[in-house]
Amino acid sequence: MTTPVPEQTLTFESGGRTLNAEVYRPAVNAGAAPGVLVIHEAFGLNDDIRAITARFARAGYVALAVDLFSGRHPAACMVRLMGGLFLNSLEHQGVHDTRRALDVLGHLDGVDAARLGAVGFCLGGSLAVAMACTDDHVKAVAPYYGFAPRPAEALRRACPVVGSFPERDVTRKQGERMQAELTAAGIPNDIKIYPGARHSFANHGPAFDAVASEDAWSRVMTFFDEHVVGRSDHA
Repeated sequence: MTTPVPEQTLTFESGGRTLNAEVYRPAVNAGAAPGVLVIHEAFGLNDDIRAITARFARAGYVALAVDLFSGRHPAACMVRLMGGLFLNSLEHQGVHDTRRALDVLGHLDGVDAARLGAVGFCLGGSLAVAMACTDDHVKAVAPYYGFAPRPAEALRRACPVVGSFPERDVTRKQGERMQAELTAAGIPNDIKIYPGARHSFANHGPAFDAVASEDAWSRVMTFFDEHVVGRSDHA
């Protein structure tokens, strides 16, 4: 895999820590563009996440990939972040970090702060959903194999959600619960369980599933076109 090169690298403060981020922009400047925050999984901000972020840029978004492990050992960060998600998924540093990253994205030159979305994978998917329930600035989120926040009713104040979950994984039940809660609350959602798929099916690795990954990408693009970009004609 060729390593994508960001147009910009930056740092910002969050909770007394300095976090790193990389920004990828569309090749054509057509005025203020929608923005998308990309939140990595347990492997951190690696080339796979960079490739996904660059792909959003090619689709017309200013895309910011945040490094939640900045300057710290990934294992220690994972324990802290996942522990926070399980114990209190809406009020812990991981959620504050991603909300701060979304704010940074919204203030970048060339970004329309009224059109922001977020996508995350596993850990990042869980944080994206938690942010959807706590930040009015995000218009839609796309969790991949993430966990739903607690308490369950928190989902009933979320923004629109397009979620992708593998059948052969513990997060399948999380996706089913998200769908039930969001639908009951009348919140637009598109939750799909992919038959035979395993955890991390959209990230390049042993469980990568090209068919499921491309279908999920298409659904995210269509959903974001409507709820983030503000158009219903997916091109």
